[in-house]
Amino acid sequence: MLQYLIEKEFKQLRRNSFLPRLILIFPCVIMLIMPWAATLEIEDLRIAIIDHDHSPSSIRLTHRIEASPYFKLVAFPETYPKGLEHIERNQADMLLEIPKGFEKEQVNGRPASALVAINTVNGSKGGLGSTYLQQILNPQNTSISVRYRFNQHLDYKVFMVPALMTMLLVMICGFLPALNVVSEKEAGTIEQINVSPVSRFTFTLAKLLPYWFIGFIVLNLCMILSWLVYDLIPEGSILTIYLATLIFVLVMSGLGLVISNYSATLQQAMFVMWFCMLTFILMSGLFTPISSMPEWAQYLTYINPLRYFMEIMRMVYLKGSSITDIASQLSILSCFAVILYGWAIYSYRKQQ
Repeated sequence: MLQYLIEKEFKQLRRNSFLPRLILIFPCVIMLIMPWAATLEIEDLRIAIIDHDHSPSSIRLTHRIEASPYFKLVAFPETYPKGLEHIERNQADMLLEIPKGFEKEQVNGRPASALVAINTVNGSKGGLGSTYLQQILNPQNTSISVRYRFNQHLDYKVFMVPALMTMLLVMICGFLPALNVVSEKEAGTIEQINVSPVSRFTFTLAKLLPYWFIGFIVLNLCMILSWLVYDLIPEGSILTIYLATLIFVLVMSGLGLVISNYSATLQQAMFVMWFCMLTFILMSGLFTPISSMPEWAQYLTYINPLRYFMEIMRMVYLKGSSITDIASQLSILSCFAVILYGWAIYSYRKQQ
């Protein structure tokens, strides 16, 4: 009976001409566009400089700012009010005013002062721009050797790609099982299964196995794209990634089945699933570091399965972590899998 149900699920997938295209196109679009679009790196900050000193030191400072990839020099206003007009008209993001006597203060061994005005309508952009400019303004009195571990070139795409794989698995292995069951409810075909001697466990397993298979296809496709496009390959074992993925897709497909068991219509299942997925993604550390969240929000992330799998993907991909290093995350995901899969079996009610 299990074999018959699994064959039935795969036949349904083959009949749906849109689904194979979705499985191929959706990961490609996400992996090729999102790492470039969803970035927190700030470049080409427009800056206007008011130089009252006109000394070799102020000119060298101007050249250092102009040579930086983070800044784009747009104007040399004569006074502060004129410079502020550039910000008010959205012609500049920042304003640097170098006072008269700037070089003289440096020659005399005293700290030279300068005024920086920043447009902080976009707080993140303004804060990062201020940090970049301070690094140029601060005198380098100490020789420091900096080594960047796990992301040598500070490339934000390296940080994003493993997390996007997680998001794709959520979409494929969470949404599709939920929508499949509810669509059968609306079509009435599930009644044929309800009157058959199929156990809850067999029915649930038959619904999940095809989407586990699809999940691994999507994962391998994403790994190939990350290698071809971003030259990013796992530092750790691929088998470790497969093991973690096996547990994670069980968690997400189990959640999808739980939602489908309590949903009467396709629209209801889509709304609830989208609400859960959006909350999980926003609180997983994909875009915002968990350490930057309020303390109460950090506690809520402990019940978010995406948090643990995202940590696993980044640890294995970037650090080369082994199963021993991710044992705690795997244990928690396994608990989620047991709870959600058991809940999915229990909540499925066969109507006679």
